Amino acid sequence: MRITQIQALRALAAILVVLFHADFIPGGFIGVDIFYVISGYLITGLILREIQTHGRLNFRSFYQRRIKRLLPTSFFILIVTAFLSWILLPPISRTDLGRDIAGASLYVSNYLFAYWQNDYQNLNATPSPVIHYWSLAVEEQFYLFWPLIVAVLARGGMQRVRNGILLITGGSFFLSLFATENFPIWSFYSLPTRAWELGIGALLLFIPKDFLKRKSVANVGVAVLIGSSIFFSNDSPFPGYRALFPTLATLAILGSIGAWPKLFNALGNHPIAQRLGDISYPLYLWHWPVLVLPATSLGRRLTEYEALLCIALTVVLADLTHRFIEEPLRHRKFTLSRIYTGAASVTLFSCLLGLVISQTASDSIRVDGASNSTFSLSTVSRKPITNIDGCHLSHREINFGECSYGAIDSNRTIVLFGDSHAAQWFPALEKIALQENYRLVSLTKSSCPAFALKRSNEGSYIDSICKSWRASAIRRIVDERPIAVVLGSLEYYKPPSSDLATSSWWLQGQEDLMRQLKPSGAKIVAIRDTPHPTEDIPQCLSVRSAARCSTAPKKPLPIIASLPSIDPTSWLCTSTCPAVVNGVIAYRDNSHLSVDMSRDLSKSLFDALENLDALQSSGT
Repeated sequence: MRITQIQALRALAAILVVLFHADFIPGGFIGVDIFYVISGYLITGLILREIQTHGRLNFRSFYQRRIKRLLPTSFFILIVTAFLSWILLPPISRTDLGRDIAGASLYVSNYLFAYWQNDYQNLNATPSPVIHYWSLAVEEQFYLFWPLIVAVLARGGMQRVRNGILLITGGSFFLSLFATENFPIWSFYSLPTRAWELGIGALLLFIPKDFLKRKSVANVGVAVLIGSSIFFSNDSPFPGYRALFPTLATLAILGSIGAWPKLFNALGNHPIAQRLGDISYPLYLWHWPVLVLPATSLGRRLTEYEALLCIALTVVLADLTHRFIEEPLRHRKFTLSRIYTGAASVTLFSCLLGLVISQTASDSIRVDGASNSTFSLSTVSRKPITNIDGCHLSHREINFGECSYGAIDSNRTIVLFGDSHAAQWFPALEKIALQENYRLVSLTKSSCPAFALKRSNEGSYIDSICKSWRASAIRRIVDERPIAVVLGSLEYYKPPSSDLATSSWWLQGQEDLMRQLKPSGAKIVAIRDTPHPTEDIPQCLSVRSAARCSTAPKKPLPIIASLPSIDPTSWLCTSTCPAVVNGVIAYRDNSHLSVDMSRDLSKSLFDALENLDALQSSGT
């Protein structure tokens, strides 16, 4: 039975997600959570009604309906996206593209994206055009297991079903709380940490019918959804307890159907809202590639006008897909064997398509005007040796090894300390250490600045882990008694609260660090952040001229007077900040210096350190 209010809620969920990815609403990603609650409510209700009516659940019929409802549209859009991406994206990106297509076709992309550390809330300059399939994978996995669980519970009666769903929902919620704090990316993507949102919808079936049927309940629910979409952002750790706001608000709105205020009913029953609800599924699947592929091809963010045009195109494509793919195949009669054969065939085709796309990848980057006009992507994108031998720690690692380089028997030690924007200077410092007979100790960790900055947990970053690592590194530095400590840091970190001014927060972190490093007796020097590319430089150079792949100098944050600093901007920029400097591709991605560029700047870095008397022997 079609419920117009639910269609309106689906429309709202889809619109929020689209506006979020078009950069119009900071917290519009909660649309996914709205979808989850609706799905949990409708699917569980369907299962229980069939069990109550027929005494059992017909699993073959259930899965047949799910396949006909979801797979044709999903695979059609996936295959079209794959071909368009194959044409529009640079050849050097095809290995990742093919891998992502295969993952999406198997409905395991949520775990694969988590494993590949593709952070959905902090997408880089060239995001996967199919990363949004992660949420579809979560739902498909839920549909696979949920009917079995409910059917088993139903053998003990409805009270047992309620208690079982309550237990699963509660367990999943507390797992989400723990994982959001300790394993943020896995918490964001995985079914066990998202199942409670679908469970919230299922529990609505066990709330007394008239308990939520009040206008005030609907008003509060809508207000919370609006507030969540405005006040949440990419910086909000999610899901965790924050997901309670959109999920409980959706539960309130669903539960109050029949008592909605006239305005809500009028808006919800409007033909446009109903049509958007009808096409919400293809609208969700189309919106991301329609927004991402043009931006990637242009090499920049879309303007507001361009984003609105893409949204309009998304609506048109979604409507056509609904008319000619989704609805006809959903209602057409097929034999069971043909349904499963068809599902297996399109899955196999999509996987093979991903494999073929991967095989057409190119490793070559041609740069007009450079002394060496052809570069190897694998060479340009390679990372410092510390990223390979385990001395540059990843997000959850704390313990480091000896990590000594250069003239390891020298009694003159230099320490490199900080995050990956410190680690990008390792090749330069290693070259200096070998030439000038220094021992180089590298203490670096992803997303952990040397400055004692308290930050909010987000993505893969856990502040407590970073704090523990920093404390261990400082103890090591004090024990080493080096002649110099070279600090480096990304200068785009944000304070944990909007009440804190970034500059004062940044300065306080420096003061705290200097106080902690004072017992080492070392000369402390900070290297300012490098110019910031607006996109992935190797990928940009593979499809555009070097002049169109320039970067922008970073407006530096303040440095305390007691901390000498080196600004590398003049080494990389003149009137502009080019992607190719002295015949060398300057960046390996959309953030870090390439290894060759770092080495090429070793003389400039050495001279700057000498000018600050940072390389004078301490006599030890």
